[in-house]
Amino acid sequence: MTGLIDTHTHLQLKEFNRDREAALERAWQAGLEVIVVLGVDVRSSGAAIALAEANPRVYAAVGCHPHDAARLDADGWLRLKEMTRRPGVVAVGEIGLDFYRNLSPREAQVRVLEQELALAAELRLPVAVHCREAQEEMYPILERWSGTARPLFEGRLLGVMHYFSGDLQLARRYVDMGFLISIHTSVTYPGSQRLREVAAGVGMDCLLLETDSPYGAPQSRRGKRNEPAYVAEAAACVAELRGTTADEVARRSSENAVRLFGLKDVGAGAGSVGSRAW
Repeated sequence: MTGLIDTHTHLQLKEFNRDREAALERAWQAGLEVIVVLGVDVRSSGAAIALAEANPRVYAAVGCHPHDAARLDADGWLRLKEMTRRPGVVAVGEIGLDFYRNLSPREAQVRVLEQELALAAELRLPVAVHCREAQEEMYPILERWSGTARPLFEGRLLGVMHYFSGDLQLARRYVDMGFLISIHTSVTYPGSQRLREVAAGVGMDCLLLETDSPYGAPQSRRGKRNEPAYVAEAAACVAELRGTTADEVARRSSENAVRLFGLKDVGAGAGSVGSRAW
């Protein structure tokens, strides 16, 4: 399977310190063409940029995860803003709300999310949104933001709902708002019925694939570390659910990623991404 894009990874984290380059090589061997690495705080955002600078097929996103919202001070916010303007940064993320773990107070999560959304609109960068146990609060925030952002984006996609956990109806509402829906490798779990319904029911031009490495390994490796090469298992599962081929899912989802992130020179097979001037 060629042409795959893993649209959400955290390859810069310590879980890959021993074999990061080997994990990248396994991804290219599995047919991946591009990997997007997302920050969760100031330090990991900088590390994502460094990884992208060192690898022409890796792109970065900069953001503060809701878990870290309470620790984002004024200096950290300025540093994040500066990072968003670096070459190779294609999105603001990972941002959002997480009312499952509540590692930051809810009011801090909302405040930082709205700051990051405003920055994304200013820069015309798409957002990668994390939402866990917070759908009732998230939807109106994104609905209001999309009303001001859509004219600025001039018809381009606004972002992606990462590791989507809602139902098919909610997925379609986000699509109408200007978002893509990301299908995670957990779609391979036998109990992931709601995600499977989304993967089968949302238009193919609305789907992305992701691993969220190192988290959430597919069923074949459940309980172990996830890595970008395993996004192929998500593609195969989505293909089965939709009655099509894995190559078709890889092609169509990668086209969607190219549209969302504004990637250049992608689509002619592995190794086709042009070099970047850093």
